[in-house]
Amino acid sequence: MAPDHSRAPFLEVLDDYHRLDRYGFTPPGHRQGRGADDRVVRVLGEQPFRADVLASSGVDDRQSSAGFLSAAEDLMADAVGADSVFFSTCGSSLSVKAAMMAVAGSGGTDGGLLLSRDAHKSVVAGLIFGGIEPRWITPQWDAERHLSHPPSPEQVEQAWQRHPDAAGALVVSPSPYGTCADIRGIAEVCHRRGRPLIVDEAWGAHLPFHDDLPTWAMNVDADVCVTSVHKMGAGFEQGSILQTRGDRVDADHLSQCADLLMTTSPNVLVYAALDGWRRQMVERGADILGRTLHLAKDTRSAIADLSGFTVMENELLGHQASHDLDRLQILVDVSDTGTTGYRCADWLREHHRIDVGMSDHRRILATMSMADDETTATRLLDGLTELAGVAHTFGGQGSVHLPSPGEVQLETVTSPREAFFGATEMVPAEQAAGRIAAEQLTPYPPGIPAVVPGERLNDPVIEYLRTGLTAGMAVPDAADGSLDHLRVVAT
Repeated sequence: MAPDHSRAPFLEVLDDYHRLDRYGFTPPGHRQGRGADDRVVRVLGEQPFRADVLASSGVDDRQSSAGFLSAAEDLMADAVGADSVFFSTCGSSLSVKAAMMAVAGSGGTDGGLLLSRDAHKSVVAGLIFGGIEPRWITPQWDAERHLSHPPSPEQVEQAWQRHPDAAGALVVSPSPYGTCADIRGIAEVCHRRGRPLIVDEAWGAHLPFHDDLPTWAMNVDADVCVTSVHKMGAGFEQGSILQTRGDRVDADHLSQCADLLMTTSPNVLVYAALDGWRRQMVERGADILGRTLHLAKDTRSAIADLSGFTVMENELLGHQASHDLDRLQILVDVSDTGTTGYRCADWLREHHRIDVGMSDHRRILATMSMADDETTATRLLDGLTELAGVAHTFGGQGSVHLPSPGEVQLETVTSPREAFFGATEMVPAEQAAGRIAAEQLTPYPPGIPAVVPGERLNDPVIEYLRTGLTAGMAVPDAADGSLDHLRVVAT
């Protein structure tokens, strides 16, 4: 019997909880808002508290015998073409760590894990928690624009030749810039060796639901896929799904790895929103996303007509670039105006109350989602039109010293776990070159570490981070926020 996607089991049982007037002498202590301060309710409203109840001994019984959560997960699996799906209320940061541990954690091969160097900082956390050795895949690098692209199948093949004992591979697609890898080609490279492919598809929740979007991991033979529904879908923040296909990764073991990291107090609002979003996408996703793609196309064209702005598209595709592009991610190069993306992002927030999803030394990125319409697109265009008229007056906030492709690829000397948990010391940044980093240093957004624990620091990367900080870059995970001192492995 075909799954009934008109149902939303978890959303429905939460509705029943209220209809039946259940009451729990259990956490959470606010008791559906009865105990919440009026000043808090004035800002948050009553409904978040009403929906904040227990999953077990709440919407389901103490043994979760009705299986509402598993029913919702099964429907999601059918919708995205997976064999199994697990819901996470701790974001894809948890999901990707669980996937890494299931594939390359203790007890498996000691050959490490192949990783694209554009991986999110949560991947570095997975290396540290799992004691996994990184085997970096050489990225495709645009030196002129200082932008990395997802690796090609050929580059993954080269990494396998260097590290034939690796437990598997992990690539990011789409990237935070919307660029996409040839996942099918990479999967074929991995599977010829009988090894699994993990895809960090955090930015790809919408991909399964419209034919004009890039393909998604479960449709091109990836083994594990991690997706953040809150990024490009209609889930709450922290809503993530962990998807599996095939038998190269034990789904039960993957679930147990996730359980090790998962909270024992999952937020029911997150589960219910995941369930409802799946129903919406199966029923109306193609129409909704079709309108959004049309809107994004018109918006990209209008922005491209603004003086000093370049909407990046062809530059991101082709040989030594990306396999495909999610055109809902509108990446705008502002460098011709003489200022930085950081300054442009700050100006838009201050003068138009608009926040952009990403900014760096020469770009800003506006993400369009299924929620956008002519009103929001016009608001963006109005802000950018005024910005185009004044950006040339900003000047720079200091020149960012950009390392070359060779300089940005730091040497891995010891494992991230050993460096992070071993004896460390703080040294002046001017004396840190040649020392082994004991912290990760991550320009954020997009959250891709420039330095990973266990790597040997060099002057070009240190100078890049310090001049970037002066120019407006955020490096929130540094032990010393000024970057005057860096944490390194003690000698």
